[in-house]
Amino acid sequence: MSRIHSRRKGISGSRKPMVKESPKWVQQSPEEIEELVMKLAGEGMTTAKVGLVLRDQYAVPNVRLVTGKTIREICVKRGMKFELPEDLQSLMKRAVQLSGHTKANPKDLHNARGLQLVESKIRRLVKYYKREGVIPVSWNYSLDTAALQVE
Repeated sequence: MSRIHSRRKGISGSRKPMVKESPKWVQQSPEEIEELVMKLAGEGMTTAKVGLVLRDQYAVPNVRLVTGKTIREICVKRGMKFELPEDLQSLMKRAVQLSGHTKANPKDLHNARGLQLVESKIRRLVKYYKREGVIPVSWNYSLDTAALQVE
């Protein structure tokens, strides 16, 4: 498998072990974990950050194995609204930062190329999310609207 934006082949990444059930050493019940997820998400943490905090501080290796639902599913079920998917938001935030840098440093061609690559990833993700119905079909990406949505 090759990389998208380079000529290298890349290396294979690590994979989680194929585990079907929750470890026996997890002390919290599924209801307690759902309450923790809602508490942490209510503090403004992203779903990825919630997963890291649960793993590191509460010894919950995988929320889906314990509760049967993902962190996002738990939040949506309890009434939290997400405007955009988290991966799309983080890419848009990165694009806004890179565009600010390239405006301040117009001769920095490496980061100008990086901005092009990030925006291409954003466009591919937007196409996928429109096809899957996660975001509305009328939603379009532009750097100006990204700057408003990210901040």
